[in-house]
Amino acid sequence: MASTNQSPFYKKAEEKFLNAKDDEERLFYLDEMIRECPKHKSSEAMLANLKTRRIKLIEKIERIKKTKKSSGKPGIRKADMQAVLIGFTNSGKSAILTKLTNAHPPISPYPFTTQREEIGTMSYQGIQVQIIDQPSLKNENFDIGLINNTDLVLIVVTKIEEIKEVEPYLLHSRAKKLIVFNKTDLLNEAEKRKIGASLQSKKYNFVMTSAMDKNEGIDELKEKILSSFNFLRIYLKEPGKPASQIPMIMPVGSVIKNVANKISKQLLASISEIHIWGPSSKFPNQKIGLLHELKDKDIVEFKTR
Repeated sequence: MASTNQSPFYKKAEEKFLNAKDDEERLFYLDEMIRECPKHKSSEAMLANLKTRRIKLIEKIERIKKTKKSSGKPGIRKADMQAVLIGFTNSGKSAILTKLTNAHPPISPYPFTTQREEIGTMSYQGIQVQIIDQPSLKNENFDIGLINNTDLVLIVVTKIEEIKEVEPYLLHSRAKKLIVFNKTDLLNEAEKRKIGASLQSKKYNFVMTSAMDKNEGIDELKEKILSSFNFLRIYLKEPGKPASQIPMIMPVGSVIKNVANKISKQLLASISEIHIWGPSSKFPNQKIGLLHELKDKDIVEFKTR
């Protein structure tokens, strides 16, 4: 791919494109090359070539995804609420995953300990959040596709300058971002205050933690993870029985019909009555229809024929 008279930024992106380890990474740097390519008449052919390559690369990625899906190869099934941990080696991602979830990934002081995705479930306030620990940035097994498709990215750092180093990996991610400044046990109180003030002045959404010492910041981290999601907790109730203690998670704006469809596609045809208790009801045990809009912590009862 010729790069005559191109800027240093283009050449750097091209070098990374040529050394990319997978197609997702190639697409990432190809987009950067298109952005950096001059937009004048003499470069029109080159820009057109880059755009054609992009179309073909996207088609290839989609083709591979469909093949994997049809072949039944195991993958990560996305939960209703998902967060992905990313950071450089030895940032403490695995230790944080252990504190947040039921997972027990290998933890060691050696670099690149995490070689594959580790998945755990954070259970907090009756909500379950799937949390995935990625291999560290610059590890050949790092999967940029995961952070492009998740709901929340937990950026684990131990130095403020690492935040800028992570940003290029997040260009195509629409997820919310939460900075987890880890290993505060290695700092004195003055250093903690200075770092906290700096993060606040830059208006970052952040938590300062120590996963290895006294669980500092872990409860605050759980709160911030949960508050990052827009969701409704809907509790189902069978006639004559108390409501379930485990909520069904639904998007904000959901109506009763959405709940019925999520339970079973066949449920709609057999419903005779629907009753509701909670914030969206006018009174307890109100009889409602399929288009009734729900609120957080509603209790719903379906009666069937």
